[in-house]
Amino acid sequence: MSASAPEPVSVDQTGFDTWKAQFRKDAIAAGIAPETFDRAFIDVTPDPSVIARDQAQPEFVTPIWDYLDNVVSDQRVQRGRESLAANISTLAAVSSRYAPPPRILAAIWGIESNYGQQMGDLQIVRALATLAYEGRRRDFAQSELLAALKIVQHGDVKPDQMLGSWAGAMGQTQFIPSTYNRYAVDFDGDGRRDIWRSSADALASAANLLQSLGWHVGEPVAAEVTLPAGFDYAQADLSVKKTVGEWYRAGVHLVGDSPPSLREDQRASILLPAGYKGPAFFVFDNYRAILGYNNSTAYALAVTLLAQRFEGQGQVRAAWPKDDPPLGRADLISLQTLLGQQGYDAGAADGMLGPTTRAAIRAYQKKNGLPADGYASVSLLERMSSR
Repeated sequence: MSASAPEPVSVDQTGFDTWKAQFRKDAIAAGIAPETFDRAFIDVTPDPSVIARDQAQPEFVTPIWDYLDNVVSDQRVQRGRESLAANISTLAAVSSRYAPPPRILAAIWGIESNYGQQMGDLQIVRALATLAYEGRRRDFAQSELLAALKIVQHGDVKPDQMLGSWAGAMGQTQFIPSTYNRYAVDFDGDGRRDIWRSSADALASAANLLQSLGWHVGEPVAAEVTLPAGFDYAQADLSVKKTVGEWYRAGVHLVGDSPPSLREDQRASILLPAGYKGPAFFVFDNYRAILGYNNSTAYALAVTLLAQRFEGQGQVRAAWPKDDPPLGRADLISLQTLLGQQGYDAGAADGMLGPTTRAAIRAYQKKNGLPADGYASVSLLERMSSR
């Protein structure tokens, strides 16, 4: 399902060398030893493939149902059960020290790196140096590059062993360097925080991060629900929190053969990941903690469902609206433009579906008698374009 890599682009080596010389001064001023910098940058040249990936703006947006089919696959579920069994003592020890349970940690482990098998094979220093020199977010990349040099200076990993993705995510739990510096831990006690070769360190680091993000022991993450006829879909937003009891009294019901036992005083939001035509979910503060790990509603839902699938649950009961997929980038720009032309503040027409655009969509939907779910769908664009 993954798209082919974009063609590499040419790079100005002279310009890169000039940038590197200045960055060396900045890094030393920030506390990086000259020998650390020089060791990390031995033979480092800009990576054209990284620039090509950074400049690529994919038009296609994977619908959440396809994403979940890929991420929460039968193969990953089976592999996860095997990994849980093989690492249960480590996972239990990690969970006793930190908040998240083994199944959540195993789900993140599986999604981020296929249980340590697919961590990325690019040198992080080279990738971040390339992005800091010629990327879209140079300040961010330069800050992360400095954080990577601090890791090298600390002695946790050698520069050529610090491998990950083109965007700078590293190891079995795919931490960016600044997250590593704040939350990586040496759980196996060998004196190094090694999220590449030590699954214990990687899992404990993920648990430490989730705990810092507000994970509550024993509390739910998400549960599928059905909504009553006439439900106000504007209430289906992460900014709206009500108690489970309040939702029950409004006609919301849990679904499934063995729905979770929820306290009526627990506060939940309603999530509609594919608009009002698709499945609906209660989501709780632990779901928000996963969003802090990766700010994608699809990712957080995938972690939740995969963790449930390890225990024979996690099947989504409601049908996905496969006849009304989400908009790709170019079409979303068109929708944002149309919203602006019709007096709805959708923010910049940048093809990014943020809260401002969602609010504009809801306002348009309300005014035109449509379910105000904030879903940027093909049918919505067709409706606006026809008018």
